[in-house]
Amino acid sequence: MTSALDDLIVEIERRAQDGARLLVGVAGPPGAGKSTLADRLHEILSDRGHRSAVLPMDGFHLDNAILEQRGDLPRKGAPHTFDVRGLGDLLRAVKAGGEVFAPVFDRDRELAIAAARCISPEDRIVIAEGNYLLLQQGRWASLADVFDLTVMVAPSIAELERRLVARWTHYGLTPAQIHTKVHGNDLPNGRLVLERSRTADFSIDVF
Repeated sequence: MTSALDDLIVEIERRAQDGARLLVGVAGPPGAGKSTLADRLHEILSDRGHRSAVLPMDGFHLDNAILEQRGDLPRKGAPHTFDVRGLGDLLRAVKAGGEVFAPVFDRDRELAIAAARCISPEDRIVIAEGNYLLLQQGRWASLADVFDLTVMVAPSIAELERRLVARWTHYGLTPAQIHTKVHGNDLPNGRLVLERSRTADFSIDVF
């Protein structure tokens, strides 16, 4: 483990000692490595004998039909294209304990699948990950009191651009489509995350 990751694991374990469910929020721009970090934390915690689960924010994308009706389909992934109230309700249910079912986003089909992931009563550490979990803007600001520990993953803009181009290339977009996606939506959203999110307990530059 890197020093930063090692310190984060130690702090998660320290805060999880009281037996109550611990909710960790991992935020960052598109392409920052949030999902990779969340999965790595889950893997390490499992190896160390902890019951944990990963909860992606992307399950709360508004459906394409709604976005198209509102003229927002090109901005899919921007803060206003998520069901923030639904996400907040679910996060609070998770924090309260017990079994909770969460939606999961299928990127290949560009849709959210309801109740596709189960947070079991035995999962004592839940790692939520998503772009706007720490955003101090609109309804997103209401999530400020939900998390017990927060992490911001914040690579440079140049690194984000490189990763985003690689992502959309993988999904078969043309160079023109990639340019529109990256510069018309992803990077503006990423700058918003970096500039308008509250300070996290931990900050990781690259993951």
